[in-house]
Amino acid sequence: MEISSPRPDRFIPQRSEMDVDFCNYLLTKENSSANKGPLTPTMYKNLAKDMFENNEKILAFKQKAPVASGQNEMKVLYSSSTKKTTKAKPTRNINKNAEVLLDAPGLKDDFYQNILDWSSKNFIAIALQNEVYLWNGSDGSIQKLLSEELTNPITSVSWAKDGRHLAVGTEMNTVQLWDVERAKKVRTLHGHSGKVSSLAWNGAFLSTGGRDTQILNHDVRLPQHHVSTFAFHQNEICGLKWSNNGEQLACGGNDNIVSIWDQRLITEGRVEEPTFTLSSHKAAVKALAWAPFQNNLLATGGGSTDRSIKFWNTSTGAELDSIDTGSQVCALQWANNGSKELVSSHGFSKNQLTVWNYPSMTRISDDLVGHRSRVLHMCISPDGTTVATAAGDESLRFWKVFEPVQVASKQTQSSSTNSRRKLQTPVNIR
Repeated sequence: MEISSPRPDRFIPQRSEMDVDFCNYLLTKENSSANKGPLTPTMYKNLAKDMFENNEKILAFKQKAPVASGQNEMKVLYSSSTKKTTKAKPTRNINKNAEVLLDAPGLKDDFYQNILDWSSKNFIAIALQNEVYLWNGSDGSIQKLLSEELTNPITSVSWAKDGRHLAVGTEMNTVQLWDVERAKKVRTLHGHSGKVSSLAWNGAFLSTGGRDTQILNHDVRLPQHHVSTFAFHQNEICGLKWSNNGEQLACGGNDNIVSIWDQRLITEGRVEEPTFTLSSHKAAVKALAWAPFQNNLLATGGGSTDRSIKFWNTSTGAELDSIDTGSQVCALQWANNGSKELVSSHGFSKNQLTVWNYPSMTRISDDLVGHRSRVLHMCISPDGTTVATAAGDESLRFWKVFEPVQVASKQTQSSSTNSRRKLQTPVNIR
């Protein structure tokens, strides 16, 4: 029987590198004439000796990469990236203790009130039961602005942009407007059927929210002041805040919803559909803060069963981020010095203030502790460096949290001035 050319081994893929004719010759040269029998182990051994005289390894299809002389293998491993690593900046030191501590006897531990605000003229207004006190930030003096009957406790306060007029919401469903420089009540606004728990100014317009779930918009220049109603929420209004450019109103409710309203609707009568409905919070939303560096960026904070701070694009209604803070969020305040920092005040369990760096949301400080009860109210000084907080422990504390305001460019200053002119339209209350 003739011996045909052997089939190449299937485990050697590069057949083009093999001389098949030569292999066949080596296998058959000793018995090609006689065809005496099958190939023997000796014949295979001779074949291998003839084919691999250079002692090359069978599976070495490519030469091994040369070893770098004097190279440290571990050094090569950990320096494979040529990108330089930037060291983290040291954390800014913030005084853990309050700069000033004032007693606030009679301050009610009520999550659904907003009874603290700081004016552009450096006066703090704080409501204690049926009285409003003014603290002068320039000299530390204190004066009583008003005292109503004990049956009419005060539930909200808010300064107009001019720093002269103060709106005061009451348990008896009314809103009083005061000229602080003359220490005189100018007007009383009616329309709510429940306590007025939230107030927000936008130039000569005042928006008021109450237990009756309604948002009433008033033009305080008109004899018939009530110009529209935003009716959407199913539970008490907890917080109201107009954006810095005055184009959108954010409203937080005890129904766990944040609604966004367009300023162009403010004179449209009764409106029942907001521009956006933000519904991912799982508890009442009282804390609202518009970013000073981006008009459509809103931060919101949820109550005790939510504990999160959420960030929203109010041009699209998109949720940008959500951070679990671990405790009830009572108030939020952005820095206005260009640093993109945010401070939040909290309830159980630490009753602390936390300073955040946006957008990374790393904690700059988490140990501003002093209040013995949840820190319900917070406002910021006109120079942007200090926040004042009030809690159910009947104390008012001042914390030096932010760096001084950075010097802005001429273009930014001009834009900021135009914005202030728009919002600080003379109130001229009638």
